[in-house]
Amino acid sequence: MELRHLRHFVAVAEEGHITRAAERLGMQQPPLSQRIKAIEDELDVQLFRRKPRGVELTEAGRVFLDRARATLAHYDGAFEATRSAARGEQGRLCIGVLPTTLFHPFVPLVIRAFRTAYPQVSVTLDECMRAEAIDGLRNQQLDIAFLRSAIDEQEDLLAYPLLNEPMVAALPSDNPLARSGRGAQSLFLKDLADEPFILYARKLGPSFYEATMAACIRAGFTPRVGQEAPRITSALSLVAVGLGVSLVPASMQNMTMNGVVYRRLKGPIQPKAVLMIGLRRGDTSPVVRNYVRLVRKTAKTFRPTEDQAT
Repeated sequence: MELRHLRHFVAVAEEGHITRAAERLGMQQPPLSQRIKAIEDELDVQLFRRKPRGVELTEAGRVFLDRARATLAHYDGAFEATRSAARGEQGRLCIGVLPTTLFHPFVPLVIRAFRTAYPQVSVTLDECMRAEAIDGLRNQQLDIAFLRSAIDEQEDLLAYPLLNEPMVAALPSDNPLARSGRGAQSLFLKDLADEPFILYARKLGPSFYEATMAACIRAGFTPRVGQEAPRITSALSLVAVGLGVSLVPASMQNMTMNGVVYRRLKGPIQPKAVLMIGLRRGDTSPVVRNYVRLVRKTAKTFRPTEDQAT
């Protein structure tokens, strides 16, 4: 017995009339009558009682109708789930997020937007460092990763730049430059020339290290490195205890820490922190394609808050 035969039976049961069922199915009445008789012969039971103006189900027929409907619903659901998965509307997505990207409002914005647009996709987040994110993409533990620096040209990975974010100075709260009497809202980068710098470890986050060094040199001085920190949060902790100053993405101002004051930079030297999305080159997953398409489209219209404005 084929699925179409079950559909024939259900149509007759619901219509209570073979001719009307045949019209509904787009077929002739004699072949439909023959099909119902063949189903009864195969099951060796009577499914319908013939009446002058139609047919009605027997007790066996009612039981078979329930099972036939359930079988058709199961197969229809399987077919639709398959089509939905092919459209990227179902599946799983694992997103790698660096500690600094979690503070950027764009990242939670696009994750929420994706979950709204594709509620049947299971989304998980994995906080990791840059090297871990790249390894995770390569070994397929991650599908997507938000990064802060470009990936070296590789055959297996690629990254799309999304946004450029201004960097701000993080100062110990007792530093004279942080006091309200001197540039409470902003300062020139060269004002930090005599301060020890807390830098994000180069091997872990080359973009922040290089951006800081390049900006300082353009401002006319070589920064005196006080210490390198393994994480941006560690760098801010070192700033909080007075061991130096640091340049961090403007979105890090969302992280309030006792002992740390943030100051915007003014003047021609404006170092930037880039936000990128990395993925496997040639990834055929429709879920990944949908996510990348949404992220890149949203980035084009994203407007930073006042604190992030250049």
